[in-house]
Amino acid sequence: MNGDRAGGGRPLALITGASSGIGYELARLFAEHGHDLVVNAEDERLEHAARRLRETGVEVRAVRADLRTAEGVDRLVAALTGLTVDVAALNAGVGQGGAFVDTDPRDDQSVIDLNVSSTVRLAKPLLRDMVARGVGRLMFTSSVAATMPGSFQSVYNASKSFVQSFAQALQEEVADTGVTVTSFMPGPTETDFFRRAGMTDTKGRHHGEGRSGAGRAAGVRRRHEGPREAGHGLGEDQGAGGRRQGAAGPRQGRRAPTDGGARIGDGGRGSDGGRVGDGGRRPVGHADGRACGR
Repeated sequence: MNGDRAGGGRPLALITGASSGIGYELARLFAEHGHDLVVNAEDERLEHAARRLRETGVEVRAVRADLRTAEGVDRLVAALTGLTVDVAALNAGVGQGGAFVDTDPRDDQSVIDLNVSSTVRLAKPLLRDMVARGVGRLMFTSSVAATMPGSFQSVYNASKSFVQSFAQALQEEVADTGVTVTSFMPGPTETDFFRRAGMTDTKGRHHGEGRSGAGRAAGVRRRHEGPREAGHGLGEDQGAGGRRQGAAGPRQGRRAPTDGGARIGDGGRGSDGGRVGDGGRRPVGHADGRACGR
């Protein structure tokens, strides 16, 4: 990292979990606003997504790597050697539904490895380079699930609480460096997230963007048994639906700064998580879990 630019001087954006859903839509918006791309996912759909993104006319590098593993993270970091990453959207994540006493410990660990461990491992070299340059934008896909305990998805909600706390802490640390940190806090959105998390019978899976902000924040009750599901996704301008870190998001401790959020193209809006691209209001889908996104 911290080297040349690809594509004749265009800014470079890194997006993880970019094969579908939120990650793909973020990549598309970055491309439409003149960013070359490095896109990552674990699944075979990444190459198809990369081909579609190249149709926008920007340079796209696809790095297939499983970020649940240290080796996968190292592979992605190595692919960035010699490049200057102007914006990094750490979006890859996975959910797991079910009572904690019933879920497979290996699935629980997979949630932690991707949502927590890979986020820390990737943020370290990216943020170091940005701070050294005195400019850069680091983004995290958090969730409204970060704001509450999550019955029947306890590890997932806890992992998102970590991401939210981590993002807010980093925002404070880099406040005077020229680097911005943004956390998206989406609510339920119609994507593959619920299928991959084993939650296809939840109301959130079927109603997604139609719920009010209060409904999302309260969790989404399952149809039959009553477990709650606070799944996540992203509308580009969340309005009353999703929450955004910064002006609208929850804070702990002293007030987080609100003047430094990342901007994409010419439509960003400060550290409140802001609008993506030109602030379009089309709902953005959710990536499909595992290492390829949420």
